[in-house]
Amino acid sequence: MDFDEYRTYDATGLAKLVADNEVSATELLDVARRRAAAVNTAINAIVRDVPAEPERTPAGPFAGVPFLIKDLAQDYAGLPTSAGSRALASAPATEHATVVQRWLDAGLVIFGKTNTPEFGAKGITEPELWGAAHNPWDLTRSPGGSSGGSAAAVAAGIVPCAGANDGGGSIRIPAGCCGLVGLKPGRGLTPSGPAVGEAMHGAAVQGVVSRTVRDTAAMLDVLRGGEPAGPYQPGVPATAFADCVGADPGRLRIGVRVPSAINPDPHPEARAAVDRTVAALTDLGHHVEELAAAPFDDAVLARDFLLTWFVHIAWEVAEAKQHTGAGDDGFERDTMLLAALGRATSSVDYVDAVARRHDHTRRLTTFFESYDLLLTPTMATPPPRVGEFDLPILMQRASDVLIRTRTAGLLRFTRIVDDIVDQNLKWVPYTQLANLTGRPAVSLPLHWTADGLPLGVQFVAPLGGEAVLLQLAAQLEQALPWADRVPPI
Repeated sequence: MDFDEYRTYDATGLAKLVADNEVSATELLDVARRRAAAVNTAINAIVRDVPAEPERTPAGPFAGVPFLIKDLAQDYAGLPTSAGSRALASAPATEHATVVQRWLDAGLVIFGKTNTPEFGAKGITEPELWGAAHNPWDLTRSPGGSSGGSAAAVAAGIVPCAGANDGGGSIRIPAGCCGLVGLKPGRGLTPSGPAVGEAMHGAAVQGVVSRTVRDTAAMLDVLRGGEPAGPYQPGVPATAFADCVGADPGRLRIGVRVPSAINPDPHPEARAAVDRTVAALTDLGHHVEELAAAPFDDAVLARDFLLTWFVHIAWEVAEAKQHTGAGDDGFERDTMLLAALGRATSSVDYVDAVARRHDHTRRLTTFFESYDLLLTPTMATPPPRVGEFDLPILMQRASDVLIRTRTAGLLRFTRIVDDIVDQNLKWVPYTQLANLTGRPAVSLPLHWTADGLPLGVQFVAPLGGEAVLLQLAAQLEQALPWADRVPPI
């Protein structure tokens, strides 16, 4: 099999070829590795090789399909999980993460780990450790983050599907930037263990980025369900998620919101993405209605999200130092600034921000009494340019002084938090809602800009809404096909 043929199949299709003895797992791995060798220098998606020898008689629903895992929270025993950090680059994992074991049990052939920003703390993928990942649709642009390496690899055709996770948009943002399907499952549906019970109080979940809805659905079947050391046993539907693909979702009531408190005037292409989607939804018979206001306090939610992120990053840095003996020089400047803000946050303020998640959830629940889904752009702008969010030189120097003198925590008395909200969330103000409320959400590649860049749209569902999201996604996939679109790389 050559690459041109390989690229026409999704993971489900490749698995069928292996099951029917039309191609071997070894052949598929060879094609994937050759494609990686051809393009990875340009996109910098794969940062670590994983030794892989396919089984002679592979078993499982994805037996023999090449696969990549993210180098964050997806431990592979014996290899480091760097989380994009110098401090962790040489610390090997002692056991497989539960999701990695489930992928292996499904027959997937894991042969590499993908690029991610340090601790997954940004919506772009530009770690100092590995260097920036690049978007296959335009190498000057970011593939998003924090699952940017996985998304770039899938968009470039190295693999049809790859491991990802999402604590604030890290599946949906890269999917939106790279023309892929990105489903964030609801809280607890996929496992985080065995080392972690719930990541970020359940805000962070495991999943994939893929080219097709049926792959996303079938991968959710592989991952779904709790584990013995998990915090609870999640409710799962009696039927497979794969059976949702092609099923009629019925006539849905969909509320649409494009402006946000963080970005009241999104890029015209974000509006165009939603308008195109609304037209398709209307043609399909759904009731779509523009909302006069957001169904939650998005300004407060953004600050709550960042405050808890600051504290989480402070904990990540402390944990990495304790585990590896690393000093401050083991971490990036931006990470140390965020960690300082986290350490300067009082425990009362932190608990208050976490407790307010219930307020956001109640407001969203009230919205779902009248609507089945919420529709927004995935991003408020097209994918940013690589390096666009670098700190100015003067700010870098000032930051170094604050970090060296242990006074960076004083920044909480300045406009720094407002500036961080503006810089980091202005282009992606829509995705954090689903994480803090624990609701499922999906980004679909339904729009390309005039410059040929993907710009996804997001649907948010109520608890247990994964099936409806997949049903609608498959319906839109038929109405506005995207899988045959190929980036220029």
